[in-house]
Amino acid sequence: MFFYHQRTEGGAYRELLFMPGPCRFPDGRRRWSIGRIYVSSEDSAVNGNRNWGLDKRVASFQVEPGRRGERVTVRYREREIARLTLTRRGPALPVLGPWLPERWRRLGQVRDGRQCVFAPSVRGRLGLAGLGDAWGNGEDFPQVQHGRGRGAVYLPDFRLDFPRADIQPLT
Repeated sequence: MFFYHQRTEGGAYRELLFMPGPCRFPDGRRRWSIGRIYVSSEDSAVNGNRNWGLDKRVASFQVEPGRRGERVTVRYREREIARLTLTRRGPALPVLGPWLPERWRRLGQVRDGRQCVFAPSVRGRLGLAGLGDAWGNGEDFPQVQHGRGRGAVYLPDFRLDFPRADIQPLT
């Protein structure tokens, strides 16, 4: 699960996403895939769906800043679907995603009769965070309250760049 505030050429927006883990694709390879993404921007939803096969949906985000973090509530179609509290732990250090091997960044999506494969890169700063009070309604977002958190990060001054996807029709 990731929550972040993204800055793009089309403007800033918020995003909450869930990645269930690596999945086997029709070509037999295993790739990380994104289950669903909620964004605060209609442009982000339209472009993510069209260009990368992402299941992006427009939602509203309420962010309440705290002394060392923030509490986030996400609403979709007038109902609360997710809630989490992030607490920053220590400084955020520079990270340059293009230095990571592409195979570590490669994602895939299967949707609407096509397979999309792409390797995004990230630039900005990354710091450790604590994740508390994580909750999902189980219908629109997974019930993360029943799992065990593996860790959390915060990404201030963050930019995620998505290259053109390799799009292949499923046969």
